[in-house]
Amino acid sequence: MPESPEHAFLSKTALSIMESASRSQLFGYTEGQRKRFDFSCDLKKDWSKVVAGQTLWKHGGDGIDKDLRTLLHEQDIAAAVYIARHESSNRARLAEVTQDYLKTMRESLSRLRVFWIPADFDADDESSRETVYGLLREEITKDLLLQVALGGLTPQDVTRFASSRRPSLPLRILSHVKKHGYRSHRHTAKLMDLDPNALRLETERLFVIGFLKSDSLQGGEYSVTDSGNAMLDICSRLRNYLHGNLGDGNKNEDFEHICKLLGIDYPTIPITARLLIGEADIDIQNPTALLLQHVAQADADGSVDWPEPHYNLPSHSETSDC
Repeated sequence: MPESPEHAFLSKTALSIMESASRSQLFGYTEGQRKRFDFSCDLKKDWSKVVAGQTLWKHGGDGIDKDLRTLLHEQDIAAAVYIARHESSNRARLAEVTQDYLKTMRESLSRLRVFWIPADFDADDESSRETVYGLLREEITKDLLLQVALGGLTPQDVTRFASSRRPSLPLRILSHVKKHGYRSHRHTAKLMDLDPNALRLETERLFVIGFLKSDSLQGGEYSVTDSGNAMLDICSRLRNYLHGNLGDGNKNEDFEHICKLLGIDYPTIPITARLLIGEADIDIQNPTALLLQHVAQADADGSVDWPEPHYNLPSHSETSDC
């Protein structure tokens, strides 16, 4: 059966949204070969996570079984995306199939992300295309990219991180642990020339937030989690903003969109704002202002190895043409 215009638009749009989000410089993007899937791509940082997906528009019933079987039996993908026409029969069949997988493939099912598209979507109508693009952009960014590319980072994580009363210290700790590891409070405090008690309290906060992890139930030896690394990357781009070089005109719309989903409204804080300890003139109830204070103070202290931007990588089609 030939591919419908709606099917083609939805598959292409999913890739377009992920490629556009990579312009935030928080992760790289490479389009993959279609092979068994309607679309696939590779999101890259210091790891590589494959996202693959199928689009359901005209076929239903057994077609849903086949699509999910294709997606969920693939062990190498980090997220299995299913973009489907919103009809009661499709929802019922999907629920039936996923119930079976709950018994046999619960772990694989946890990688599934389903995005429902209004049944009256018409790919030949410009207004309809714009509406569906906006819907998919919001849902894919919130439910896929924040989970996969940014390690499950949430607005609550950001607020708790920013609320530390020790400006720059959380960033210093994350940066140090990423580069040198963390063997014990005493050993790390000596290396960082910090008060052991302050270090212990702040490290335990980062562990509770989920930015640090430990294989030991008693803690002590820590490493940075995916969400902790994402927080470092975001703070590094915020440092670029404070220096006036985030992008053309100090703007980056894709980074700003992701930040707003995380409760970070950095354009409301001018780069001329006084943020440093002793000079600060900020609203201490504003998580964005507090986060920028951490960034500004760590930058002034020279205490953080700021991650470089993850630039957009050439797509598969571009590399194949070379």
